[in-house]
Amino acid sequence: MGRIRLVAFDLDGTLLNDDLEIDARTKEAIKRVRGKGIIVTLATGRMFSSARPYAVELGLDLPLVVYHGAQLRHSTTGEVLFERTVPIDLAARLIAVIRQFGYAYNVYLDDRLYVEKIAAENEEYAWRAGVELHLVEDMLSFLKEQGKGPLKIVALRDGPELDPLEAAIRRQVGEAVYFTRSLPHYLEMLNPEVNKARGLQALAEIEGVRPEEIMVFGDSYNDLQMFQYAGLAVAMANAPAEVKAAADYVTGSNNESGVAQALEKFILGG
Repeated sequence: MGRIRLVAFDLDGTLLNDDLEIDARTKEAIKRVRGKGIIVTLATGRMFSSARPYAVELGLDLPLVVYHGAQLRHSTTGEVLFERTVPIDLAARLIAVIRQFGYAYNVYLDDRLYVEKIAAENEEYAWRAGVELHLVEDMLSFLKEQGKGPLKIVALRDGPELDPLEAAIRRQVGEAVYFTRSLPHYLEMLNPEVNKARGLQALAEIEGVRPEEIMVFGDSYNDLQMFQYAGLAVAMANAPAEVKAAADYVTGSNNESGVAQALEKFILGG
């Protein structure tokens, strides 16, 4: 591992505690890291509008990896530097299968969250993300009218019930979609070229940073590609066993200032 020049944090379950806040110790550690000239960014499955307030809180003025890497967007200017969407015809096939299962789902277009019906699952998601729900009468007609595909589609249901949905979609579209789950009850579907590592790579190329100079933090399966890409991968104590096994180091949980603990160990010297 070389000198760390860039640090990327997942949000939910990692940088954020269970109250969806960045604790004081962690904020101070990040401030000290940035004071050393190290680039700090966010790498999250959240929408840009949902991630941006945390970037503002930390004083970040650089691109953020959002939508699981489907978009790289500047925290201050809002400029989109990299983007991969789900083609409209593929989105229509995904939505058709979700409708057959009768599950609630979200569609993300132009950094807005669209729904066909407002179910309790949609409301819980919007509350957690701090964004508004926008109701449309018919999602397929709406997408055709917009003339472009969404950044992602998320089916919302209790974890085990999402497995047959994923299997049904895989039977229809094969490898044409990238599946991930930032939380057990969110089945997230994106362009197959998308993952957090790809978004982080786009940022690293802009900043002239090599993979071995990158430190990443995460707690879930959608962080695994990022773990493989970066020189130093840190998993949270609250992560599943498979995620911890893929990391170079396991720190404290998101409720124990785990991010600060690892920054102090590897960068701040205690």
